[in-house]
Amino acid sequence: MTITLAEEIMLLSLDDESGSAKRRQAAGWAVAGGILLELVLAGRVLVKGKHLELVNTSPTGDQLLDSRTALIETWLRGRKKRKVTDWLTKDRSKAVGAALESLGRRGVVVEETHRALGVFPIRRYPAADGAVEAELRERLRAVVLGGAEPDTRTAGLIGLIHSAKLHRLAFPDGPRRQIASRMAEVAAGQWAAASVRAAIRDMQAAISAAAAAGAAAAGS
Repeated sequence: MTITLAEEIMLLSLDDESGSAKRRQAAGWAVAGGILLELVLAGRVLVKGKHLELVNTSPTGDQLLDSRTALIETWLRGRKKRKVTDWLTKDRSKAVGAALESLGRRGVVVEETHRALGVFPIRRYPAADGAVEAELRERLRAVVLGGAEPDTRTAGLIGLIHSAKLHRLAFPDGPRRQIASRMAEVAAGQWAAASVRAAIRDMQAAISAAAAAGAAAAGS
């Protein structure tokens, strides 16, 4: 089963036992970035430097991506382009829910609702199909720990994980310095066409900048 980059990041963030999301705030930046990078790869959005531009509004056939195309079109309000960081900030929290809903539609996770103290609803998303996550983690291990050459999508995924500092979600028990070093190498490598490499680079910079600004605002 092929799932989107955003859904892959969301899967990595879900606790295998409880189905609750770990590092939800940091994962949100990467999930929002994953949707945007997916739209870049599909030729719907152009990310160049600090700005994004919607260049094609035709459907991709994927509900998660097409819903974001429509939202970006509305958000642009007739402008040709706006800042990537502004979109990531706007979409971060909603992107997590959208990715979880998409995983549910695909039958990869199931939604369970519990009530804390009998009042407050808590949603969890345990796996319904563990094979999807197992394949994802094996693909990441082959590239990051095994030295295999990544395809474009895997390189993009690793770049997003690296920029959001989510290394421990992908590799909870691996050698930290080796993993971070290899992820940085892959993110900066020559694994894709120049335009895609530039988009991955600019997405990494935008996620890092947006996450830093968000952390500063939360601490003020």
